[in-house]
Amino acid sequence: MNLQIFGTKKCKDSKKAQLFFQERRIPFQFINLQEKEMSKGELRSILGSVKLDDLIDTESKVYEDKNLKYMLYDKEETLLANPLLFKTPIVRDGKKATIGFVPDIWKQWISDSKK
Repeated sequence: MNLQIFGTKKCKDSKKAQLFFQERRIPFQFINLQEKEMSKGELRSILGSVKLDDLIDTESKVYEDKNLKYMLYDKEETLLANPLLFKTPIVRDGKKATIGFVPDIWKQWISDSKK
């Protein structure tokens, strides 16, 4: 497994995702979206598993501050330019990805990796 967890230090679900993998002694890389932007390649890889619209946190302060509810905009470019618009955590293992705290899916990934 080559896990990445994209999130923020304040996000409770990001913390729970980190704890989930720590408890199982599965190494991961945590990417704090407050400090480092997601690359276009990382986003494209994630989009192989999840829909672009599902990545946008429509309840975030950034979404509200930019009035995105009432605008037409390039969703991919806007996400890349404003990483705090992402719903978190985004957990990625190669070409597989999830949004939010979904331990049942992660358990399946772990099981599949042991085969």
